[in-house]
Amino acid sequence: MDVEKFLTAISEAAGISGYEFPVAQLIKAEMSKHADEMREDTLGNVVIYKRGGGEDRQRILIAAHMDEIGLMVTKIERGGFLRFTTVGGIDLRTIVGQEVIVFGKEKIPGILGAKAPHITSSEERSKPYPSEDLYIDLALPEDDVKRIVSVGDLVMISRKAVKLHGKRIAGKAMDDRAGVAVLLSCLQELSRLEHTADLYAVATVQEEVGIRGATTATYGIVPDIGIAVDVTHGEMPGVDEHRTSCLGKGPAIAVGPNIHPRVGQELIRIAKEYNIPHQLEAAPGPTGTDARAIQVSRDGIATGLVSVPLRYMHTSVELLDLEDIKMAGRLLAYFVAAVNREFVEELKCYC
Repeated sequence: MDVEKFLTAISEAAGISGYEFPVAQLIKAEMSKHADEMREDTLGNVVIYKRGGGEDRQRILIAAHMDEIGLMVTKIERGGFLRFTTVGGIDLRTIVGQEVIVFGKEKIPGILGAKAPHITSSEERSKPYPSEDLYIDLALPEDDVKRIVSVGDLVMISRKAVKLHGKRIAGKAMDDRAGVAVLLSCLQELSRLEHTADLYAVATVQEEVGIRGATTATYGIVPDIGIAVDVTHGEMPGVDEHRTSCLGKGPAIAVGPNIHPRVGQELIRIAKEYNIPHQLEAAPGPTGTDARAIQVSRDGIATGLVSVPLRYMHTSVELLDLEDIKMAGRLLAYFVAAVNREFVEELKCYC
């Protein structure tokens, strides 16, 4: 499967934090073709192992989270309307009028409703809808809703990925199914290269609710080097250029205290050597990515972060350029191929 088809399939799949099983099945089916071994840990991380060719093999972890933000039912109101809370950082300004799927005893389509502007005050119309004014309408009798839906059931925004101009694509959960697609691209590229290091490509769980999957995966694998793959804010109107990265100009390589300087330098060197378009991203504190957990696992892991530029983060129309995914995959494959014992020893004495 090519990267575009894979990304489309996993973008549209369900995988809300803590309940990633549906999307994990798709990821396992495709990535197992490139694995020497594959397993799932207790938390649900999917671990793809690709053996290196050396006798003294180093361990490299590359992690991208497969979970997505969503909603959870908190109450069934009179008339069968559903109240809800958020799972992860959903922007409530963007969800009015969205189609949803409620995962009750069966999957039920619904819509996210709120009072129409005609029957709101001028003051109400000037502000975002407060969460208490939002509800899910299944258009079913109350008794049917209570028979099928329970408090705690999950709700996913329903959205098909849409192909736009050139290599641009938009859809839900591109944060961070784009990163998972980078893992596939890396594995495909790496199959054509020789590498002495062992690679653990991990689709992690529960990043959106506390970076949990990366915490347990890193602790269990004990890598010499860990690279997180995530998304970063793409350029768009109304946002300062220095806070964004350009779509179509390659992945963003992070620099800052969450990043081991030598790992960041090597990623940049590899990009230059192989003429891979890339950008730099300043990360002055702990990043909101799996890199944050990887770095502080056990007695510390030399960590890097490679990100795909993305517009409209945490909405259902997250937009990116497929070429950035492919370039990120190529960058990481050549990075893995370059790692040897000497490089790992440099990490321990870097100053």
